[in-house]
Amino acid sequence: MVKRTAQDIRRGNRFDALRRVYAAPGAVSRQDIAAATGLSFATVANLVAELIEADVLVEAGYEDSGGGRPRARLAVNAGRGVLLGVDVAETAVQAQLFDLELRARHGLELPLPQGEVRPADVVDAIATAVEDLLTASDTPPSRVLGAGVSVPGAVEREDGVSVFSPYWSWREVPLRALLAERLAMPLYLDNPLKAATVAEMWFGAGRDIDDLVVVTLRGGVGAGIAIGGTLYRGATNNAGEWGHTCLVLDGRDCRCGKQGCVEAYVSTAGVARTVRELQPESALSHIRDGTATVDALARAAAEGDPVALEAVGRTARYLGVAVANLLNLFNPQALVIGGPTAERLGERLLSQTRRAAADHALPQSLRAVELRLSAVPDNPVTLGAATFALEGFLDDRKTFAPVKAGRRAARSRAAS
Repeated sequence: MVKRTAQDIRRGNRFDALRRVYAAPGAVSRQDIAAATGLSFATVANLVAELIEADVLVEAGYEDSGGGRPRARLAVNAGRGVLLGVDVAETAVQAQLFDLELRARHGLELPLPQGEVRPADVVDAIATAVEDLLTASDTPPSRVLGAGVSVPGAVEREDGVSVFSPYWSWREVPLRALLAERLAMPLYLDNPLKAATVAEMWFGAGRDIDDLVVVTLRGGVGAGIAIGGTLYRGATNNAGEWGHTCLVLDGRDCRCGKQGCVEAYVSTAGVARTVRELQPESALSHIRDGTATVDALARAAAEGDPVALEAVGRTARYLGVAVANLLNLFNPQALVIGGPTAERLGERLLSQTRRAAADHALPQSLRAVELRLSAVPDNPVTLGAATFALEGFLDDRKTFAPVKAGRRAARSRAAS
């Protein structure tokens, strides 16, 4: 068993306190943070002193405390620097520049080559996107606190290695080292499952709960998991590969080499195959790209096309059974469905998925969960990737220069 050190506990408390500041609609007080986190006021005061010393938080006025000393209001110092979030998908690279409040300021998308994509192609697209963003926003590289990069498949986070990509014939690619040759900034790699889950934890359904599952439906599918308010990574950062659990025994071939995987039925390619199986002569069946098929399917379903409606219904049944498995395994407070497929098929997919899940989930797990679509604005993966960079910045010892004990104590007394 890996024991948590005092530094690990302090790091977790710091993240928890800061998440409450991000989650609040306006500035919050130290007392608000203590009440929301369950931490003692003294602990919160010390954490806030560190964050103010590092220019991450600022005092933004005071509020009446009902007869006592006015309480200082705290807010994130948006001008402290910028964070970058990059989402590498099957056909394109999307990049966004955020201020420290994690508000998107600039964004762009660059296509990847068709056919076989080499690591050098992805490195060039990422580096070009970052350079173009900094130029467009007139941001010097010295103001970049970090860049988070989401790449599909299995990622060795500590060493920044793309272990396996489901889209391309990649294995053991030292992607962070390759990027570091082009980008002189802190770089943090992970995959879309983890990025989307972190975005929900900081800015979406996970802000006020501890146990969360985030299902991502795109070219690949997976489930990010938060337990006790902490992202669950597993022994090798490979937790959440729900897309490669078996849904149909001896079912469709999956690109992982196995048969009957969840991904073979609810990914964009899986949805397109369902359409072709239902009616090969349908116009929807002749669209070669899976994402374009889902786009056309959403439009056709909205117009009442019977093939489209049946394809959505069948996809929802597959998804509902697979979601029920997650509910039975993890018993979360919320299960969020996100990604391009969920965005396009929307409430029609969600309502039918909910009904199918109800037929297979244990009643206690079903009653405890809120099943919903993601409400994180824009692209949760780029936001989550930028949040990786924020977490890396907060983990860096250089961020928190030693605060003299007397000065910290004086601030704590003043805050009370």
